[in-house]
Amino acid sequence: MFNQLFQRETVVRQHLAAPLAESRRRYLEHCAGRGLARSTLRSIAKHLLGAARFWPAQGSGAIARPQIEAMAAQWVAERPGRRSAAAGLALVQCATSWLRFAGRLETPAPPAVPHADRLADFATSLRQERGLAASTVTAYVACVSAFLQRHCSAQRRLAEVTLTDVDRRLADLAARGLVRLTIQFHAKALRAFFQNGEAVGWAQPGLAAAIPMPRIYSGETVVTGPAWEDVQRLLGTTDGDRPGAVRARAILLLLAVYGLRSGEVRVLRLEDLDWEAETLRVRRPKTGRTQVYPLARTVGDAILRYLREVRPPCACREVFLTFRKPPQPLSRAAVWQVVGSRMRRLGIDVRPCGPHALRHACAQRLLDTGFSMKAIGDCLGHRDPASTAAYARVDLARLRQVADLDLEGLA
Repeated sequence: MFNQLFQRETVVRQHLAAPLAESRRRYLEHCAGRGLARSTLRSIAKHLLGAARFWPAQGSGAIARPQIEAMAAQWVAERPGRRSAAAGLALVQCATSWLRFAGRLETPAPPAVPHADRLADFATSLRQERGLAASTVTAYVACVSAFLQRHCSAQRRLAEVTLTDVDRRLADLAARGLVRLTIQFHAKALRAFFQNGEAVGWAQPGLAAAIPMPRIYSGETVVTGPAWEDVQRLLGTTDGDRPGAVRARAILLLLAVYGLRSGEVRVLRLEDLDWEAETLRVRRPKTGRTQVYPLARTVGDAILRYLREVRPPCACREVFLTFRKPPQPLSRAAVWQVVGSRMRRLGIDVRPCGPHALRHACAQRLLDTGFSMKAIGDCLGHRDPASTAAYARVDLARLRQVADLDLEGLA
């Protein structure tokens, strides 16, 4: 690998002679497999060499972030006039990614959550008694965990928590600029937690019922998404043969053409694609239903190219996988990165700037084309027509046509 990146034999020997040469070579091959440019690979190799040259003598195990920063500081100090603080930061980032890939990055233990046993019982109750989806359980637990860490130390009994503590938490969320819908979700999570506590006897009676629910007005949140021209610009960022771009094009088309949710793309499996019948089967984790769609030629070609050219060979049945070894199904954050990073780069200003924005763009395009709300709801997998009706609120062009009608004679 070093011979491919550098022509001078003396430079190649430097890279081979430094510690952990084989590990650095494997990481560079991994980066090359992701489609990074040769100039980028050379830069990564130089930074990794800098880290390896100052490798701690006792560093046979995992390396923590402070040690990486110390290596970077030594590397910058070696040539103070030619290496800047920004170069040192680049070394820290490259070395951190390399050590994470090699399994040698020491990650700090997460902070202990007060009353973790009560939180675990709460999660079990949500799953077994209320039958909530795993994603909802995770979100509820995260809300309660944040509350406990900020407002209830391990030395304080949960029975001592008062409504004032909960009010303070909700006020903090509002002060941070969170919308009422998000604050309401936190309030629901805390109410469910203390209801569970009242049932088993460790919470104050009546506390859960007293937790205020922020009022949410029908239609207060206007659904917006990027214009279809912006969606086309977004797809333009996936031109080329880079593996990441090929995978991103298939994902973006599924989100924009079918209006799929991020989770629906992530659980898509190889057997959900029927190439002979030209159909696509979509599992709806949110509703538990499964729908079958005609497979559009453009979308099918993009998925097929991804499967043939860049998808890592492995036993996983999910369609979209990571390029990092061992290949794993994409996480929610990874799909957000595919969409959000490209939107920000193009200056597409929508909120939220992620996969769900393309679902809104799909719905708006169908609405502008003249499809009925029922047809749009069927396409998006909505059970409740009210969920689809939200998209009608942003059809400003048609509302302006109504506003411009000549009402002479009716006054």
